[in-house]
Amino acid sequence: MPKTLKSKIRVLLIEDNRLLREGITKMLREEPDIKVIASAGNGDAIEKARKLAPDVVLLDIGLRNQNSLKIVESIRKQCSETHVVVMDLVPAHEEIAEFVKAGVAGFILKDATLHDFLHTIRSVAKGTKILPPPMTDSLFTQIVELALQSGKTKKLMSAVKMTKRERDVIGHIATGKSNKEIAGELNISVSTVKSHVHNVLDKLALHSRLELSIFAHAHGLNKKNHLQSPEDSV
Repeated sequence: MPKTLKSKIRVLLIEDNRLLREGITKMLREEPDIKVIASAGNGDAIEKARKLAPDVVLLDIGLRNQNSLKIVESIRKQCSETHVVVMDLVPAHEEIAEFVKAGVAGFILKDATLHDFLHTIRSVAKGTKILPPPMTDSLFTQIVELALQSGKTKKLMSAVKMTKRERDVIGHIATGKSNKEIAGELNISVSTVKSHVHNVLDKLALHSRLELSIFAHAHGLNKKNHLQSPEDSV
């Protein structure tokens, strides 16, 4: 029977804050088309998902004793029909990209309105990928597109030739430094930094510093060992 014809959306809630867990559970149980089949704090999220096969898993992105990203990956592998929605206050852009690649169906901000909260659950249960309004701007769209193209970027990384200095610049961008700060770190001019940034964006077919930062995190170019390099020719 298609999910849209089911009488109730079966939800598994994974949240290690007891007050939040109980509050969300009570709120959802007041909805005639939603059934909370179980709620848990830590430790048995994957096992519960495997045994209960819920339509939707609401997962706290910041579990204290477990890696939420690994939980998403395991649930998606073991329960292909289950949709995962992660909950957080304001996820970092790098986190968003990682969770998108892991297969989450949506995000819910913990300060979302009740309408948005319920709308996300109902939409995801029907197979729609949905994101809250604050995340649907052009920057987030770029993150999602880049995350979904991860396979392409891995091939691209091996094919594109970059100088060590260009890698240095990428690494500093990944840490949030401005062109002026990068110039000071590398003892080069701001115009030279801008030239490196332009060249790297062109080589990788990326469009912004944000995309470049995400690319750097995805390929480990933000690590210190990539930043400590001798001067090289460009």
